[in-house]
Amino acid sequence: MYKQNSSQFKYFVGVNSLAQIATRDDRVCVLNILGGESSDVTPVSHAFSGGNIVFGTAPGKGGQVLTTSIGDIPVYNNVREGLEAGHRFNCGVVYLPPSAARDGVAELIRVNPDLKKIFIITEKIAVHDAREIRAMGQQAGIDIFGANGLGVADSWNRVRIGGALGGDSPDDSLRKGSIAIFSNSGGFSTTIAQYLRMSGWGTSTVISSGKDVYIHYAAPEFAFALANDARSKAAVLYCEPGGYYEADAVFTKPVVACVVGRWKSRLTRAVGHAGAMAGGSDDAQAKERWFMEKFGVDCLFTPDDPCCSAKGAVVTNIAHIPAALTAIMRANATMPDFEPEGSLALKPWFGSDQGIQLPSDLAIPVVGAVAPYDEQVLQLNRQVGAVAPRQALKDASGASQMDAKTQVSSLYGASMLDAATHSLEANVSLALLHEFGGENDEKLIDVAIAACVNLHGTPELAAAQAAREAGNAPNAILAAAASIIGPNRQRAARDAAKWMIERFSAAGLTSALDENFDIALIDLSGCEPLFADTRDLRAEGMLAGLAERRVRSVLVRWLTSQPAHPTADAVLAAISMTLAWGPLMRKRISRVTAESLPWWTMLFGTLIGASADASRHRPDGFCGFTTQALLNERSLTEICFAALLNLAPEPNDLFAFKTLVGLLLTNGPGAISAQGAKGAVSADGPESPERVQLNKALVGFLTHTGYTHGGNGYEGIAFLIEAFRDSGLADPSDPAHGVDLRSLAERSVERYAQYKARQKHAGSLDIAKLPGVNHPVFKDRPVNYDPREVFIAELCEKRGEYNVFHAFYREMAQALFDAGVSRNVYCVNVDAVIAALLLKMLWQPLQRGELTETDLETAAFTIFLYPRMLGCAAEIDDHLNRGRNMDTRTPASQCRFVA
Repeated sequence: MYKQNSSQFKYFVGVNSLAQIATRDDRVCVLNILGGESSDVTPVSHAFSGGNIVFGTAPGKGGQVLTTSIGDIPVYNNVREGLEAGHRFNCGVVYLPPSAARDGVAELIRVNPDLKKIFIITEKIAVHDAREIRAMGQQAGIDIFGANGLGVADSWNRVRIGGALGGDSPDDSLRKGSIAIFSNSGGFSTTIAQYLRMSGWGTSTVISSGKDVYIHYAAPEFAFALANDARSKAAVLYCEPGGYYEADAVFTKPVVACVVGRWKSRLTRAVGHAGAMAGGSDDAQAKERWFMEKFGVDCLFTPDDPCCSAKGAVVTNIAHIPAALTAIMRANATMPDFEPEGSLALKPWFGSDQGIQLPSDLAIPVVGAVAPYDEQVLQLNRQVGAVAPRQALKDASGASQMDAKTQVSSLYGASMLDAATHSLEANVSLALLHEFGGENDEKLIDVAIAACVNLHGTPELAAAQAAREAGNAPNAILAAAASIIGPNRQRAARDAAKWMIERFSAAGLTSALDENFDIALIDLSGCEPLFADTRDLRAEGMLAGLAERRVRSVLVRWLTSQPAHPTADAVLAAISMTLAWGPLMRKRISRVTAESLPWWTMLFGTLIGASADASRHRPDGFCGFTTQALLNERSLTEICFAALLNLAPEPNDLFAFKTLVGLLLTNGPGAISAQGAKGAVSADGPESPERVQLNKALVGFLTHTGYTHGGNGYEGIAFLIEAFRDSGLADPSDPAHGVDLRSLAERSVERYAQYKARQKHAGSLDIAKLPGVNHPVFKDRPVNYDPREVFIAELCEKRGEYNVFHAFYREMAQALFDAGVSRNVYCVNVDAVIAALLLKMLWQPLQRGELTETDLETAAFTIFLYPRMLGCAAEIDDHLNRGRNMDTRTPASQCRFVA
C-alpha cells in the first residue's frame, strides 16, 4: 500500500516506489551492446542480476553474441529484429554515441509497446535532443533515467540495470540495507555505498541520476518514490551545482545531503557535468541553504561540529556522510543495519615523512597491508633508494630544464639564480644529491675533493701535461686526465660504499648524523677490504681533516672505532655515504647514484687538479697550499680559484667565483655539452649501469665543449679589455674608480657604429654583434632587461659589491640608444655579467703582468668547465638512472642529406 500517488506530479511519473525501479522481473535490451563501455560492464550486470538482459543491438553485427559468465547474450542489428525473434523486454539501456542517443530512444519507444523504463548512459547529449527525448518519454508514458548516468541498482533484489554501479564486484559495495542513494556522480554512487557499508549501513536502491541539464528522473521523483518504499528508512543525496531539482523535492524521510562544487561559483561556464553551471542562484552555496531550510539546521555537519536534526544534515565531504547519517538515525532512534565492517579513513601501508617533524594530525600511522600486498610492501620497504622508470631522454631530462620565458635554467628544481647564491660545495651536492645540503655536507665535500686534487706523480697529471704542452684547449687537457680515471681506479671505494649501504641500512640507520646510533649493531662480516695492516697516510690525512673541521658522521665514527687502519678508499666511501644517506633514505636518489659518489669525487678532484700546470703539484702541496691546509681548512672555492689562476683569492674574488659557478651550472638538457654527456651514457647502455663509465661520459661533455660553447665568455672580456685599455682603471671593485664610464661607453658605441657602416658599405651581411648586449627573448620594449642580469645586479648591491665592468655595460646599452644605433634600450644579458665577473677577478693580475691575454682566455674557458662538469654530472647520473639504451639517436626519418 503506497502512501502517495504519482498523480501529484504535473507530468508523467510511472514509478511509485524505489522498489519498482530495478526488479528481478525486469527484462533488458541494450543498445550498442558491443561498444567499448558496454562490452565491459554488461556481462557483470547480467551475471549479478541472474540473467536479466534478453538481447542487445549493434548495427551490422547481427548474429554475434556477447559472452558472459552465465551464458551468451544474442546480438541483433536493431530492436525490431530482436522482438521478431521472440524476445520481450520492458527496460532499455542506451550506450549509443551522443548524436545517436535520441534516435535510439525513439526506436525503443516506437517498436516496443511493453517498454516501461529507459536508462541512458550516454553523456554529452545535445540539449535539443534531450528535450525531444523528454517529450517522447512523457507522450509514451515511459520513465527515463539519466542521461550521463551509470544506471540503477537494487541491493535487495540483487539487480543492476545499465552502467557500472558497484564496479566489477557489485556484492562488495551493494549490501542489503535501509539507505537509498541518489547521486549526480556515477562514480561516487558506488563510493558512497562503500563508505556506508564500512559504517554498518546497507543500501536499498542506488540511482545514478547523471548531471546533464535535463535530469529526467530527478530529486523530486526520487523523494516521492523514497516515501513509498518501506525498505528505505533514509537517503543520501550527492548534489552538484546547477538546476533547481533539489529545491522542488519534498522529503518525508531523513536525508544526508552532500553538496559539492563551491569553487565552481567563481567560474563563468559549465565545468565537468553539463548541468554543473556556475554563477547563478543554483550554485553550491544556494543548494546548501535549500537543504538547511528543509532540515531546520543552520550550519554544515562536520565531525568537529556534528550539526544535524532528525530530518537531516548537510555535508560537503563524502567522508563525513557515514557519521552524519549515524547521527541523524540516532536522533530517529534507529540503529545501523549491521555491525560496521571497517573504515575507509586513510590507512597508509607505507610512508615517509622525509625527515620532517609532522604534527600529530598529519603524522598518519602506517598500518599493515592485507595479503598479498603486505609482502609486496615489505619488499618495497627493504628497497634502499629510488628506482626511476626508464624512458626516452632525447632532448629531455629529469635533472635540468630551461624556462622559455625567463631563460632561467634550473637543476633539480633549483634555479641557477638560487644556485648563484650558494657555495661551490652546495652546488656539488645539488648536482649529485638533488639538494644543496648543509654545512656538514660542505665540509665533507671539501675534504673528499681536496684529497684528490694533488696529482703529483700520477699518470693523470702526466697525460694532462702532455696534452697541455701539445697546445690543446683546456677541455682536451682535462679530457686526457679524465680518461685515466676508469672504473678500476676507484673500484675499492665503490665496493666499500656498497658494503656500507647494505650493513648500515640493515642496522636501521636513518640519519648519518645520528650521534646516538649504536655502531655495535653493524654486522662486520666482509669488512676486511676496508682496512689495512699498516697506516695509510692519505686516509689519516682525510680523517684528520674531518676531525679538524668537526664533521659529524656515523660512518666515519664507526670506521675510526675499528682496531685496524682504514684505507683511503674506505674513508672516501664513508664520506660519500654520509653525504648520500639522507637523500638515499628519502628515495631522492638511487643506490646507483650513491655508489657512484666516490668515482665522481675522484673525477672532480682530478679535473680541478689537471687544470693547473704540473709545476704546481708538489709532493707536499698543491698551488701554494700544503696538503694539511688543503684537508684541514681550505674551501673548495679557494682551491679551484688557486688552481685556475695561481693566485690567492680575496673575499670579493670568492664571491664572484661562486656566483659564476651557480650561473653556469646548466643551460638545460638542450646544451651540446649535456648532449655529449648523455650520448656517451646512452651508447654504453644505461639499463646496465655496471657498463657505464662515468669518466667516458664526462669526456663526452668535455669534447662537446669549445671556444664557442664554453669559451665565448672571453669575447666579452676581450671587448671590455679594449674599452678600458687606456682608462687608468686600478680597482674594478672601487666605486670611486675615477673613470668616466659615459664617455667610455660613447667611444665604444662610436667605434661600433663606424664598424657597422663600413660593413654595410662593403655589402657584407656578416656584422658581428656587440658581446653581452641584446637578447632574442628580451627585446622590443622601450627599455629591456634580462632577469638574470637584474638578479645579479641586485644581489651585488645588497652585498655592497661594485663591479665597474657591469656598470659600464649598463651605460653602453643606454648609449647605443642615445646614439641611434639601437631603436630601443637593449638589455644587458647574462653573458655580459659573466664577462664582468670574470674580468673583475682578473683585472689587477692582468695589469701587473702576472697574466697574459692568452692566460685570460684560458681562464675564461676553464672557469666555464668547472661548473658545467657539475651540471653534466647531473645529466649523466639522471640518464644512468632513467634513460634507455641508444635513446639519444635522431630517428632516421628526421635525418637529412645536405648537398
